[in-house]
This record gives sequence, C-alpha cells and structure tokens, in this order.
Amino acid sequence: MSQTILAFDFGEKRTGVAVGNTLTKTAEPLKIIQEKNQQDKFKVIEELVQEWQPQILVVGLPTHPDGAEHEMTEKAKRFGNQLNGRFQKEVVWVDERYTSVSVDGGNDALAAQLILQQYLDQL
Repeated sequence: MSQTILAFDFGEKRTGVAVGNTLTKTAEPLKIIQEKNQQDKFKVIEELVQEWQPQILVVGLPTHPDGAEHEMTEKAKRFGNQLNGRFQKEVVWVDERYTSVSVDGGNDALAAQLILQQYLDQL
C-alpha cells in the first residue's frame, strides 16, 4: 500500500517542505514556509497536512559532521515532537548532515526533497 510522506527541513527562519510516496519512491520540493511565528508556521503545516493527508512525517535531523548533536538538533527534535503532538502522525528523523550544504542558494524545499529521498531510498 502506498503511503504519502511530508518531509521538513526545519530552520528558525525558513522550513522547507517536500512530498513523496512509497509507491514511486520519489520526492519533490513543495514549499518554503517563512512565517515569522510558530502559530502561523503550524497553520501553514496544518493546511499541507489536510491537503496531502500524509501517513508519515519526516524531519531532517541536523548534527555536526561527526554526528554529535548541537543546538539545532534539539530544535529539530522539538519541532518533530510538536508535529507528532498536533497531527498524531508518525514522525521519522533522518540524518541531514550534508543535505543543506549540497543545495545551492539555501533552497530549503530542495533540502527537504533530499531528506525525503534519502528516507525513501532506505525503504
């Protein structure tokens, strides 16, 4: 059975979003959320969840190159836990160590696509 997945490249200023599914195992960039406050950010996410009806939410987990956690690791974990609490969806964290640097111009939606593709490739 095919599952729809939304993926997030969490950032304090911008959060990239991508969508994909387990049938085609392909991901595509969807949107960059740039709302200033948490309430507005989650309102946009709620609209995306209603539109796409994902079964799984994937969140990129940033770490240092050696895998050690840092400040953004904790913020991304908190974001993922908030997604789980608000939408009652399974949240999967994916190591995103090299996704943001491999995307030109800081396109967070493309970074989210890379995070999701990495997840789909492991299925």
